[in-house]
Amino acid sequence: MKDSASKVDFASFDDLFGKEGNAGQEQVLTVDLGALHTFNNHPFRVLHNEEMQELAESIKERGVLVPGLVRPRKAGGYELIAGHRRKYGSVLAGKKDMPVICRELSDDDATLIMVDSNIQRENLLPSEKAFAYRMKMEALRHQGKKGGSTAQEVGEKAGDDARKVQRYIRLTYLLQELLDAVDNKKIPVIAGSDISFLKAEEQEWLEDYIDELGKYPTGGIATELKKFSQNGELTRALVKVLLQGKELGCVKVSVNIREYFPAEYKKEDIEGVIYSLLEKWKAEQNNE
Repeated sequence: MKDSASKVDFASFDDLFGKEGNAGQEQVLTVDLGALHTFNNHPFRVLHNEEMQELAESIKERGVLVPGLVRPRKAGGYELIAGHRRKYGSVLAGKKDMPVICRELSDDDATLIMVDSNIQRENLLPSEKAFAYRMKMEALRHQGKKGGSTAQEVGEKAGDDARKVQRYIRLTYLLQELLDAVDNKKIPVIAGSDISFLKAEEQEWLEDYIDELGKYPTGGIATELKKFSQNGELTRALVKVLLQGKELGCVKVSVNIREYFPAEYKKEDIEGVIYSLLEKWKAEQNNE
């Protein structure tokens, strides 16, 4: 592994990543790509797309123009803080190493730099922003910054206000299939935020009915799901009815029906029977 290289005047680097201590030159190291390890829980995807291919071509012709930022690993090698795309572009370009600047950074400081150096990229997925914002929020809180102003600070680099940041962070509590649906624009971010308040089992019910019905919850349906869940009233059968809301029409009727069912029937059992009978009745009406 190449751990040394000539010192280079790199004045613009601090504009990108900041620098603690005295301003001045930093040593640029040329490091084997195999010694550069991904940042723990790195939330940003490195895709082999047209943009990456253009980066690889640029690296092939001119090399990596802006060194990556790393910190030493206890297990050996370096942890990449900024430069994951440059590393992959170097691999595609057939390079064996790339220039980096090494700094001793705490976990929280490394996290803040990692997030801020990526968060302004175009075309970030909601899930990428979500986990990045959550990581940055936790890092700021570790540093003693708590309260309502933290969320505002988290979103400053990307121009997102505190409410939007909090909405994105809620997405990290979604099950993977639902989070994928948000990324694929099948579920709006606001709706995904509301759905994230559902318990894991309730989210599983929703996943099941999305697969069965081929429908995704709108903002209004997501709000209803959240409300029933927080009131402790959400059942599997009700999830299906709410997801079908526009087609079935949701009418609230107050009827004392307990006397029609055995005492051992639970609320969910009763609702399941009622919804089954209603669907059977609807099917009969459509066949007339």
